[in-house]
Amino acid sequence: MKRKLFFSILFLSLLGFCRAQDSTVVLSASMFDKYFQVIPITAKDGWIFKEGNDTSWARKDISTTGWKKFNPTQLTIKNADKNGRAEGWFRIRFRLDNSFQNMPVGIQMGRWAATDVYLDGRHIVSSGNTGLNGKPYKENSINIEPPTVVDLVPGVDHVLALHIVDRRSPLKSSMLKTELHYKSFGNLLELTGPESQVKDINHYKRFTFYWTLWVSVCSVLAIVFWLLYFQNRSAKNLLFVSIAITSFSIAMFMDAILNIKTEITFISWAGLFYIKNLFYGLSQATGIIFLVYAFRRKVSVTLKLLLIIVAVSGAISDFYFKGALQLPLGILFLSICFYFIISSWKNLRGAQWALVVGILSTCIWNVLLAYNSMIYRPAFPFPFVYLYLTGTFLSFPLSQMVYVVMRFKEILTDVRKNANQVIQLTEEKKDHALKQQKILEEEVAKQTIELRTAFENLKSTQSQLIQSEKMASLGELTAGIAHEIQNPLNFVNNFSDVNTELIDEANAEVDKGNIDGVKTILNVIKDNSEKIIHHGKRADAIVKGMLQHSRTSSGQKEPTDINALADEYLRLAYHGLRAKDKSFNATMKTDFDSSIGKINITPQDIGRVVLNLINNAFYAVDEKKKQTGDGYEPTVTVATIKQMGKVEIKVKDNGNGIPQKVLDKIFQPFFTTKPTGQGTGLGLSLSYDIVKAHGGELKVETKEGEGSEFIIQILAT
Repeated sequence: MKRKLFFSILFLSLLGFCRAQDSTVVLSASMFDKYFQVIPITAKDGWIFKEGNDTSWARKDISTTGWKKFNPTQLTIKNADKNGRAEGWFRIRFRLDNSFQNMPVGIQMGRWAATDVYLDGRHIVSSGNTGLNGKPYKENSINIEPPTVVDLVPGVDHVLALHIVDRRSPLKSSMLKTELHYKSFGNLLELTGPESQVKDINHYKRFTFYWTLWVSVCSVLAIVFWLLYFQNRSAKNLLFVSIAITSFSIAMFMDAILNIKTEITFISWAGLFYIKNLFYGLSQATGIIFLVYAFRRKVSVTLKLLLIIVAVSGAISDFYFKGALQLPLGILFLSICFYFIISSWKNLRGAQWALVVGILSTCIWNVLLAYNSMIYRPAFPFPFVYLYLTGTFLSFPLSQMVYVVMRFKEILTDVRKNANQVIQLTEEKKDHALKQQKILEEEVAKQTIELRTAFENLKSTQSQLIQSEKMASLGELTAGIAHEIQNPLNFVNNFSDVNTELIDEANAEVDKGNIDGVKTILNVIKDNSEKIIHHGKRADAIVKGMLQHSRTSSGQKEPTDINALADEYLRLAYHGLRAKDKSFNATMKTDFDSSIGKINITPQDIGRVVLNLINNAFYAVDEKKKQTGDGYEPTVTVATIKQMGKVEIKVKDNGNGIPQKVLDKIFQPFFTTKPTGQGTGLGLSLSYDIVKAHGGELKVETKEGEGSEFIIQILAT
């Protein structure tokens, strides 16, 4: 009998251990947070948990057999099904002590997980939609709403039941959405006091003010740094400090949105959170590079690797390591900064000390912030927290601004010092220059006399060469004209001889009395006389043209048919060369623009230029013919064209072209590519001056071995 009683007692004891102890948690008003007057009830011990979605579990009187001790903060992806859905019920039995007497109490919801809240079996409030009411699941979003007032009687046990549904995070499949933000389950549900909402609003105002202040100061500094960099782009330290402060400003702005915005979805929150961490990491990495350049150090491979770790790890720390990397990353960042400070300590000068003070100040404010956080934990904000945060956020950016200002002052001081040295050196050189000037003046006076004498001799020689060039051109022109005159004179002589013979025949016919025969012969004589007159006029025109060319140019412009002028001088040049060398032969081509009409030029001067260019072209093709042989056909083309208010006269040959090494010299006086005795080197120089005097331009296009093309451009007026 005793044995049966023992086993019965043992069985009942084990049965008691198999069900969770639904003990009562006593809450006191002293547990309220000093600054927000809230109690994070989901962070308290005493919770029990059971998976499922049975709404009957919300009742106050249900049995808790099969439930296990489990706090909402312990809910992880391990509690989710194969679809990534974690669902279950949390219950806690609690009692308010007498400190809550006549004190209104409310319930404030947290974030992400969809939650239904039941108090003593009665539904109080929901966040999101758990799907129990037939509507599809909807996650909770951050939405700051007034607390839900609940009727809690001090000294009486109450049962709080939570139906929670959360899903796998799209950013990391090994975490729930609420789990991803590692502090979310702690403030999933909070018990609020009568002053909670007022204190929360006051804190929100202070928080908004200070965060706006921090973001504004950093943004202004970023703009100033970028303006300084664009004024001095060779300064790499300005580039990296601009990137660092800009990244820090963006990160703080994103942080402000995350903390100030009253309603935000999980995806928006996660995106802003990721961007914030990414820019925080970038600001730290570029800030270190700025220190490297400011301390005149080199960026080593090891440092580059560490900077990559700092930049990347900051972005993924909260998402994938629940913030576990924040402290190591902060220590790594400060270690790198202190390494450069200590290793450069002996060489620190002037503006560099501003950065040292900024880093040390940031560390001091961080230490004060951490120390007070431990003293007042978990209360926030504790006394002077915004002062500590202001020092932490702005110490280093402001020190960078001070560094830049001091650095510019140092640069200006160096420039002023160098300027004084230059002025002193200039004065010394000035005295030396005055002494040298006197010596040079004497030497210049002596050289001037010698140069004047040489110039007079050169001027006399130049006049003789110019006259020789003119005479050579006139001789070539005269030879061409003589050949042209010979042709009409031959016609005159031939028809005169024919007329003499016809007159004798007419007399014979008169003697015979053949009147019709006489009339026929007289008609032939008349035709011949008209031809004699025609060719006589041709000779007269040629002679007049020769006289006009031989006269000194009056410089008066007159309407001139440029096509006729070019054609005339082409033929004269060709026949002039044929008169001197019977073996000379070349193909002449023309391409005249009939729309040009007459333009105002000095025909004698432009004719001289055209003649000179054509003579040079014939000379070039003749030289190539002598070198090449029968397989080469000498060709000279003269063309005119009117375009864009200008008339162009082009003289092109297929000779040997002009070598590139002498191309820049061909318009210089006395420079010639012809053998000695065959050219004075004044033809192209005079031609260039004549075209310039007409307000035009003389250009050349050439290719060695293929030929040259000279282009005269004058206004079509």
